[in-house]
Amino acid sequence: MRNKDKDIGKRKGRRMKKLSIGTHTFEKLRNDNFIYVDKTGHIYNLINNGSVYFLSRPRRFGKSLLISTLEELFKANKDLFEGLYIWDKWDWSKKNPVIRLDFTEIGYKNSEELEKSFNVFLDNTAKRNNVEITKDAPISVKFAELIEQLHKKTEQRVVILIDEYDKPLIDNLLNKEIYSEVKRSLHNFYQVIKAGDKHIQFVLLTGVSQFSGLSIFSGLNNLNNITLDSRYSSICGYTQEELESSFKEYIESTSKEMGLREEELLSKIKYWYNGYSWDGKVFVYNPFSTLKCCDSKEFIGHWFETGTPTFLIEEIRKKDNLEICIERRKVGIGSLKGEGRESIDTTALLFQTGYMTIKEKKIIEDEPEYVIDFPNNEVERAFISSLMKEYTLRSAEEVNEVNKKIKERMRAKDAKGLEESLKELFANIPYDLHTKRESYYHSLFLLAAKMSGYEVEGEVHTDKGRIDVVIKGKESVVVVEIKYAKGKGAVVEKKIKEAMKQIRETKYYEKYKTNKVSLLAIAFGEKKEIRCRFEGVS
Repeated sequence: MRNKDKDIGKRKGRRMKKLSIGTHTFEKLRNDNFIYVDKTGHIYNLINNGSVYFLSRPRRFGKSLLISTLEELFKANKDLFEGLYIWDKWDWSKKNPVIRLDFTEIGYKNSEELEKSFNVFLDNTAKRNNVEITKDAPISVKFAELIEQLHKKTEQRVVILIDEYDKPLIDNLLNKEIYSEVKRSLHNFYQVIKAGDKHIQFVLLTGVSQFSGLSIFSGLNNLNNITLDSRYSSICGYTQEELESSFKEYIESTSKEMGLREEELLSKIKYWYNGYSWDGKVFVYNPFSTLKCCDSKEFIGHWFETGTPTFLIEEIRKKDNLEICIERRKVGIGSLKGEGRESIDTTALLFQTGYMTIKEKKIIEDEPEYVIDFPNNEVERAFISSLMKEYTLRSAEEVNEVNKKIKERMRAKDAKGLEESLKELFANIPYDLHTKRESYYHSLFLLAAKMSGYEVEGEVHTDKGRIDVVIKGKESVVVVEIKYAKGKGAVVEKKIKEAMKQIRETKYYEKYKTNKVSLLAIAFGEKKEIRCRFEGVS
């Protein structure tokens, strides 16, 4: 280990490389002393194995940098690639014309605005490349002309790079009429790519979603969706090896400043920001959060805070099914893709936006089966907190304070204290929002237990029946049964007795008999009345 007393940033007379926070231009990273994690090995394989690709990754995960790198590569800007994997493997004598379209930079409030944006983009691209296209022709005609004219002028096939292909769709999901119009415009635009195949060298489209429907590429039957392809599982994001090699100096300086051994610091970074996978084998770090952590030396929800998923939280709240978004569970490939569905599929939405990821993959009778869960501590803490705020109408600070009490009272098996904490947590919910069914209160308690830092499972199946909630601590397990009473007082007390009797008669706890097990019955009644009862197994 190097001498910690040295000024690491000035070691051997050179400056520490800068962190590329907010910078996703390859040329700028390479020329202005930023850290660049070399992904050109993946890019080389991508280009040599096919020509028309689609890749889905969550926001701020390096898609734009990937597009920018490809652009500079096909433009043969050799000096930018010195020292990288692809440096001595590429034919730098050939330069392809590149059409690059970034949907974060154009207007698309409706189909008319999108059409105008396409017109401006095509006219400007033609002018920049000194080619002529028909001024007043339909968009599809102008796009086809641009591709053909660029090929004709340069005698090299065209490269098409489209970033955030789905942004006009995602931002109009709640307006079905505009969504359909925009989708139709995009479909017409993308069909040109197939028709112009003889003029095209390479195509890559990136975005967050697949749930919006890859049907907009229905004519592109040669489109290769590499989202779940294990060969490209780390084409975006940082592997453990990449983190430790590319950020070595930051790891050294941060460990010194925080008073942690490097091994301890690496373990903490991994707990907070690693865990994303698209094949269940290769796991990567969220690049944005990793960069922000190295810069601020704070372990907080860096990525989550840049785009709180209000729309996603509202969708979950409307469907009132928390189990599917806070629990580790098995799903098929259709649930991850959500292809061809006009309605929003919550599982696909959670996976594609980065709030759930693949933890395991198995092949069952020739079909892939995936286990999905939160990727890491950052996402789990922040997402559950957002759900709790939505359900309880409380601030994050209030939620955190109450949940500290819930954790203490669960540990102490303090039934009365737990009743008071639950009442306090749910006190702000207007009476007319309370749903008179057990599943609603089951969801609320799941959130409370999860926010308190426990490992929580809901709807656990045993050979005796189904357990409402299982709460796991380091050395103990609490088996929970929840009831709803249409009344208060004696009616609620009767329900809590029924709940405890059900746990005992079905012997739900036997599944966990090797652990220290406690039983917890909870009854929710009208007028926000709550009863809790702890008992031991014996």
